[in-house]
Amino acid sequence: MKYVLITPARNEATFIQKVLDSVASQTRLPARWVIVDDGSTDPTAQIVESYAARFSWIELLRRPQHLERSFAGKVHAFNAGLERVQSIDFKVLGNLDADVSFEPDYLQFLLEKFASDPKLGVAGTPFLESGYDSARDSFEGENHVAGGCQLFHRQCFEEIGGYIPNPAGGIDWIAVTTARMRGWKTRSFPEKRFQHYRTLGTAERGVLRSLYSYGEKDYYLGGSPIWELFRVAYRMTKKPALFGGAALFLGYGSAALRRMKRPVSLELMRFHRREQMKKLRTIFRTLLRLDKPDNFYLTTKQEESH
Repeated sequence: MKYVLITPARNEATFIQKVLDSVASQTRLPARWVIVDDGSTDPTAQIVESYAARFSWIELLRRPQHLERSFAGKVHAFNAGLERVQSIDFKVLGNLDADVSFEPDYLQFLLEKFASDPKLGVAGTPFLESGYDSARDSFEGENHVAGGCQLFHRQCFEEIGGYIPNPAGGIDWIAVTTARMRGWKTRSFPEKRFQHYRTLGTAERGVLRSLYSYGEKDYYLGGSPIWELFRVAYRMTKKPALFGGAALFLGYGSAALRRMKRPVSLELMRFHRREQMKKLRTIFRTLLRLDKPDNFYLTTKQEESH
């Protein structure tokens, strides 16, 4: 099963060698890996260039320098890379962040999942980040695929219309949730992890500002206010204690008061809220049995109960 990778990179000189070494050591190499230097002002491009000189399947694509770093810009960079692989007869398309690393058989493991299930539209794994394990510490669950490493069945990616260039973020979430809404399976396989090196959302801001932005994102991606209250309460038990949950709450509340524009359709928002309410019911049923909810397999449990 032939696959290609695309990595948008902007000022990633600190970490990009880790992902370059990881991909170069894979047991199944990509047909092409396009790394799009999105106007970096640090040595990112030079580092990639040195690897492209050694590996013929690595291509460096340079884009002009620009002042703003945004998620929409990341999509435009990704799409520029996508144009470079259109002549290749690939089945799987990977979006890979420039600040991750993984084991040598990582991509082969995911490719085998696609080969064994033709309805699998998006695949990935949980990730580790400074003591954080997304399988343990997030309620996204096994049906969500983290944006740091997302592999798409080509047909699935084309059916959902690719990534939406939303400046505020959520591009990976929108893609995965839309795929599920369209009838594709989306799975994060817990047998493996990838390592993420920069704290999510903090590329150019602090942790509390990042959590505030996540609260805004929860609103504009159509998240239920009931779910958000429970998410805030849960976040208050994590570091920074209380303040993290408060920042999340203020972000959601502020976005609601401003009626922040939502980049998602009404259909997707309703689908998302139904999933959240199903998870919440599963959590309550588990707590009533005096059991501890399994964050990662909440979706599986709700499917088994129906």
